[in-house]
Amino acid sequence: MGGSGSKAKSVWPFSGSGAAGGESASDGNDQSVARLKGSRNATPFVFTRRSSLYYDEDGDLAHEFYEETVVTKNGRKKSKLKRIQKNLIPQGVVKLDHPCIHVDFPVVLCEV
Repeated sequence: MGGSGSKAKSVWPFSGSGAAGGESASDGNDQSVARLKGSRNATPFVFTRRSSLYYDEDGDLAHEFYEETVVTKNGRKKSKLKRIQKNLIPQGVVKLDHPCIHVDFPVVLCEV
C-alpha cells in the first residue's frame, strides 16, 4: 500500500511508515508515535486560520468595501458603487471556535 515511496526519512510529522536506513518498520512506527506525542507541531488538529476579513480606515470589518460615487452624464445623475482596495488592513490569524482536522492528516476516519 502506498506505491513506490522513497526510502528517505520523512519530514512530515504525520507520516509513520518512513523507516529509514537499517531501522525495522516496527521501530519506525514506535518512534513516530513517540514523536506525535512529544511534539507540539504534530497535532492533527487546526486551532487557528487566516481570516479573509479586512479593516478599513474607520475600523469597520468586512470582506469588501464600496463607496458610492455620483456620475453626471448628459445632465443625468447616476450613482455607482466603486470598490475600495487601498488602505485596507487584514484581520490576521483568528482562533477557531471548534478545532478542525488538518486536511493532510493521513488516516481514514470513516470508511463507508
